[in-house]
Amino acid sequence: MPPESETVPEPETELPLLSAHLPGTGGVIKADAEHFIVTEVPLYPASGAGEHIYLTITRKERETRQIVRDLTRVFQLREADIGTAGLKDRQARSTQTFSLHLHKLDPDEAARRVESELGLQVDAVARHSNKLRTGHLAGNRFEILLTEPGADAMTRAAAKWEFLAGRAIPNYYGEQRFGHEGDNVRRGRDLILGRSRERPGKWLQRFLMSAYQSELFNRWLAARINDGIFLELLAGDVAQKTDSGGLFVVADLAQEVERFTSGAIDYTGPIFGKKMSQPTGRAAEREAAILATEGMTPDRFARARLDGTRRRARLLPAELDLRLEATESGHLRFFFFLPPGSYATVVLDEFIHGTGTGTGTGRAAVG
Repeated sequence: MPPESETVPEPETELPLLSAHLPGTGGVIKADAEHFIVTEVPLYPASGAGEHIYLTITRKERETRQIVRDLTRVFQLREADIGTAGLKDRQARSTQTFSLHLHKLDPDEAARRVESELGLQVDAVARHSNKLRTGHLAGNRFEILLTEPGADAMTRAAAKWEFLAGRAIPNYYGEQRFGHEGDNVRRGRDLILGRSRERPGKWLQRFLMSAYQSELFNRWLAARINDGIFLELLAGDVAQKTDSGGLFVVADLAQEVERFTSGAIDYTGPIFGKKMSQPTGRAAEREAAILATEGMTPDRFARARLDGTRRRARLLPAELDLRLEATESGHLRFFFFLPPGSYATVVLDEFIHGTGTGTGTGRAAVG
């Protein structure tokens, strides 16, 4: 869970950034929940019919898991009866949709009870045929206020954006996923290796192991950047079609480079597990090297019953829809869109960190 405010610290493993050669703005995010506003963009509208009630709820300083527990209590449901498209942090004002398997209750009555018994704002309510599941959203819109930036913050932010415009940026997992000083990563690794003495509940166990998978993805992506091939497609990469999400192995590199350059496809990185799509050739060797440095083997993930998947390595400029403005008090306000599973703090890192004195923190630049 994030602290009451966050002065963005150095990550435990230094992650290279595209714009690290430019001076950063410095500053504090989440000084107040109202400074970090996130709104889900649904993948599809509720149909108006079905066994599930979709409630779109706005709240602040209450994380998704707590809302789910509160809803189970109010409606006498199991957690499995409630669906969400993703998790939202506590220190934010979030607008998010929850699905409740309530085939008899009137939807308006459900909304009334949520507002009266939980003190939450219900923005929309409707029926639909299926439960919401992770990834059932088009993305998230963010409005973020960066307080206490350094001198010339707007000038520095504008220079960053001028450099970043038209460029893809790394799609790292945000550090909040990893816990205090990477504690979630260590606990997840121990669980996967069978060395842990703790017996967390099913949800927490999966979350901790996922944190370790996410750390390995970040290391793989940082290595690709440091080796100077962030902007390249490799033969053997597992690529993804950006419109449909379909995965395929790059067999004919010359044939696919044009689609890669245009943004029609992009390469993906490993979320290790038994069902993960496998690369070939040089791309496979690079992923194997990440496991080798950890003393890990693919069968460890299979024993832990982790399916694995692929994750887009980069955020393309057309997806960000970024704009920024300075406030009268000298703070900076950012507005942007991100696809599902991407982290606003990763985008902000590009602006906050950088070379120079007095503002920002130095970060390794992409070669």
